[in-house]
Amino acid sequence: MKRVIMSGNEAIARGAWEAGVTVAAAYPGTPSTEILENISGYKDDIYCQWANNEKVAAEITIGASIGGARALCAFKHVGMNVAADPIFTVGYTGVNGGLVFVSADDPGCHSSQNEQDNRLYAPHAKLLCLEPSDSQECKDFIIAAYELSERFDIPVLLRVTTRICHSKTIVELGERGSPKVKKYESKPSKYSMLPAFARLRHVVVEQNLSDVEDYSYSSPLNRVEMGDRSIGIITSGICYQHAREAFGDTASYLKLGITNPISKKLIKEFCAQVDKVYIIEEGEPYLENAVRALGIDCFGKEVITIQGELDAQIVRRAFGIGEEPEIYEVEAKAPARPPVLCAGCPHRGFFYAMSKHRDKILPVGDIGCYSLGVNPPFNGFDMLICMGAGFSMPIGVAKALEKQGDKRKVFGMLGDSTFFHSGITSLIDAVHAEANVCLCLLDNSITAMTGHQQNAGTGVNLMGYEAPQIDAMKLILSTGIDEANIRVVDPIDLKAMDAAITDAIAAEGTFVIITKRPCALLKEVIKANAGAHCIVDPEKCVGCRACMKIACPSIAFENKKAYIADTANCNACGLCQQMCKFDAITKVGK
Repeated sequence: MKRVIMSGNEAIARGAWEAGVTVAAAYPGTPSTEILENISGYKDDIYCQWANNEKVAAEITIGASIGGARALCAFKHVGMNVAADPIFTVGYTGVNGGLVFVSADDPGCHSSQNEQDNRLYAPHAKLLCLEPSDSQECKDFIIAAYELSERFDIPVLLRVTTRICHSKTIVELGERGSPKVKKYESKPSKYSMLPAFARLRHVVVEQNLSDVEDYSYSSPLNRVEMGDRSIGIITSGICYQHAREAFGDTASYLKLGITNPISKKLIKEFCAQVDKVYIIEEGEPYLENAVRALGIDCFGKEVITIQGELDAQIVRRAFGIGEEPEIYEVEAKAPARPPVLCAGCPHRGFFYAMSKHRDKILPVGDIGCYSLGVNPPFNGFDMLICMGAGFSMPIGVAKALEKQGDKRKVFGMLGDSTFFHSGITSLIDAVHAEANVCLCLLDNSITAMTGHQQNAGTGVNLMGYEAPQIDAMKLILSTGIDEANIRVVDPIDLKAMDAAITDAIAAEGTFVIITKRPCALLKEVIKANAGAHCIVDPEKCVGCRACMKIACPSIAFENKKAYIADTANCNACGLCQQMCKFDAITKVGK
């Protein structure tokens, strides 16, 4: 067996290939993005696709499963909310080919707007739930997931977290299995969830879950490790690693790989063998509630927070385990480095232009690189909830302001990938409602925030093949919006940007601004700008700091003079040049 070091996401992709998966789909979202990116490396065997959103991705894979193929759908935890509609129903229909949903949860909000615990989806949607604790288990559990999915006619939720997704451990590689694509058979009573059929399937699903619970009692995916019996720890996923590091052999462990349905018999037998029961888990008291429901006294969330990630030191402090080991420290402290818009980012021009009109507008944000525009000095928007809301929330905000006599124009914003994800439907509602709002499509020609994934507007698919390029402008015009109420501008052109915003404020009805300039980090942009950067003439610079108002990370200020501190990242976009009234900034190398 070949042994390699893999991240959890890489191992999940490898497990899908070894399990004989035929179809995979997702919408990119950290910490899950690399799963599909790595599956694309097996494109000769697996058809893989970036869908426009998570609901579509789930429906693609559900269709593949019912058609007889093994299929995988991956998303970050909040993406599962978008896909919940079909997931809850396929929990009733069951599968033909094995079906696995991967939810990558994000304790600590490293790249997310909440810390929701998606284990709770499993009992709610009636899914079998597996939780691996390292990369080897990520691969092994994926393979087991397909076997269990087909054996028990049930979709499987593989729940991982940021730490599992991105940390690396040794993985033993195997060969690709050769499960046959199952023959599709017409079964409306199984796969068409009209009320009469759904009621019958509910009975079947509950029996299937009961069968899985019986299997779970002796499943190798669950593991009992008996040590010191004064303490018994029930845990799962990455928390098993933290518990092991903190307690070592001074406790016994019930490591649950199957966390829905949980084997009540296994839990009762384990707890009967130990003096005290500790539950160690991140997020909600999911396991703890299950154990308490069995009438077993246990200890967990009294000392472990539901917020953020755990580690061995947090566990040691929570349960008072001896003295903490010394931690290496140095006197020098790194300064805080909050994420910022990149040098040359087209969104910077948009937000600076918007900031000049803040007394007349109320801006609504969305999820993307442009989310960073909320920070000073731009203070770019007042609210941000979820993908697509940047075009739909303004409808309601505008109505509320109207009732108050507030004359500010509501501006909404989202990116090109988000437009295809869920902005189209929001735009349609705005036009249909004749909402007096300005909706801004910030088109940087890529899904930038999650690492430059392709989308419906890029003309290339996940597998690297050419694909039809969807024209956002044609979609916008198809809603019936007046072309006179549309502006297409380069956001780095501050005069054009200011004119478009001024027109939008004065207009009645739905107005659309499309800012069109590619992400500064695209390979073709970097190549085209190779060697180009700006310089500041210290003789002409008067130290007015106007150029600092755009918060470009390439510009610095010292000894009452501005200068380009990072010429490697400066791509001579020219935004700072437009800010300078003294012609102190010029472009070189292009």
